[in-house]
Amino acid sequence: MHRMPRLFLFAAPLAAVPGRAVAAGMPQLNVHDPLLLGQVAWGAVIFAGFYMVLSRSALPRIERVLENRRTRIQNDLDIARRAKADADRASAELLSTRHEAAMHARANVQRIQDEARNAAEAYAAATNARLETEIANAENSIAASREHALSGLPEIATGTAQSLVERLIGTHDTQAVASAVERASA
Repeated sequence: MHRMPRLFLFAAPLAAVPGRAVAAGMPQLNVHDPLLLGQVAWGAVIFAGFYMVLSRSALPRIERVLENRRTRIQNDLDIARRAKADADRASAELLSTRHEAAMHARANVQRIQDEARNAAEAYAAATNARLETEIANAENSIAASREHALSGLPEIATGTAQSLVERLIGTHDTQAVASAVERASA
């Protein structure tokens, strides 16, 4: 119904056209022709009738369909916006959880590396201490064996020298051989 003023705004310039149109050679727009006036009058009545019928029956249905469609589209857009917001929130939570898991994994790997390093250092220290003890014991044992061997060396040298002197010379002088071995070892 608010469309009627638009119609009149559209029809007003057309009312001025017939006089100029006849002058330009358009007899179908001759306003003085009685057939044209009848056609225009019946056209206006039919147009008004169609407009009234359509404005009362078809146009409200079309308006309802358009409004339902507009509402459905708006509802679908709202649902899509909510779904996008939920997806964005889930994505952010996933990224946050993934970042936290990566941080925990790095911390666990660092902790395990530190524990392994500490265990290796402790094992190396224990092994070093054990080896130092074994080396010290071996050195003491070697020193004792050397002392024992060196303490028996004059007797062995004296015995060997007496055997050689007795075979070579045929005499047996234990005192002279012992003093010679003692001078040689000093």
